[in-house]
Amino acid sequence: MKNKTVREISRFLDPYRITDGRKFRLKDHDPGDTAGLDSEDKPEAKRMLASGVERMAELQERLYASDEWGLLLVFQAMDAAGKDGTIKHVLSGVNPQGCQVHSFKQPSPEELDHDFLWRTQRAAPERGRIGIFNRSYYEEVLVVRVHPQILAGQHLPPRLVGKKVWDQRLEDIAGYERYLARNGFAILKFFLNVSKKEQKRRFLERLDAPEKHWKFSTSDVRERAHWKGYMQAYEEAIRGTASEHAPWFVVPADQKWFTRLVVAAAIVETLEGLDLAFPKVPDSKREELALARAALEKE
Repeated sequence: MKNKTVREISRFLDPYRITDGRKFRLKDHDPGDTAGLDSEDKPEAKRMLASGVERMAELQERLYASDEWGLLLVFQAMDAAGKDGTIKHVLSGVNPQGCQVHSFKQPSPEELDHDFLWRTQRAAPERGRIGIFNRSYYEEVLVVRVHPQILAGQHLPPRLVGKKVWDQRLEDIAGYERYLARNGFAILKFFLNVSKKEQKRRFLERLDAPEKHWKFSTSDVRERAHWKGYMQAYEEAIRGTASEHAPWFVVPADQKWFTRLVVAAAIVETLEGLDLAFPKVPDSKREELALARAALEKE
């Protein structure tokens, strides 16, 4: 039976979970959706989030101790969608020793001299740990697809760069995720679906607050001109790589409090489904523990 916390928050997941992308259309997903909750429900949503974070910490301890499964969380979004804040709030209770966060920026010359999955594969989590990718290998079918001139700097043989390059990369990504799943790594992918209107509001908020100026880049505004291209690229990426073993969650991101609740629900439900348990201590070890107790009690 599911833990009470899991039952409580899992009900928010189904509208946003994509396991078969063949009929997926991004326009069918409202960035402002809150599953019927409104501003008056925010305190209750925060309570559920806190409960989910607490349960996540318990499950993460079992994940670490058992050292069998690993969990990879992939976060993708347009700028100002709330990736950093979501990671901060949702994973606030996780033991840092069992968590690895990687933010992927522009590839280095060394990374460009390898295949496009190389740099992220090097950062993949170990068994027993939660790996968090703030952006990921999906950038290779998102920003590179929107700005194909980037592809010219990746040193690929010209005859390998044709009309099918994006479909081929999506096939490679799907194959890589299948490979990870077959090796004991659960994969959750989150597209924080923010509206163009809400992104503008958040950009202006950053410009109005001096303490947030460090978050703003003029390139963020330039990228808004490619919004349609990005939405098409995201739709194609989700269509091509959504699966039962590596689902996408198209999470409404206009309301941060709801975004965080959905992400937490997905993580807790997945960890719960792994049937995690602390390792059983063999009889020989129990005897050692008994001797250790006896020695301590004699002091």
